[in-house]
Amino acid sequence: MVRNHNGSVSAPILPTKLYIPSPRPGVVPRPRLIERLNEGLAKGSRLTLISASAGFGKTILVSEWVAQSGLPC
Repeated sequence: MVRNHNGSVSAPILPTKLYIPSPRPGVVPRPRLIERLNEGLAKGSRLTLISASAGFGKTILVSEWVAQSGLPC
């Protein structure tokens, strides 16, 4: 934790949160979820919320989607 000049406390940003992990081999494909993410892009959505409990593969899903999309992230 870091104390700011105004006395508030903030936590440092973890370096692992600043890059997109590369897709892993052997991951179970989730084409339906990838399709839903693509539909959001096609509709012009500027934000997509992905919500699930810890360990349900949110990061893996997004890294797979980003790798397939070819779009800058």
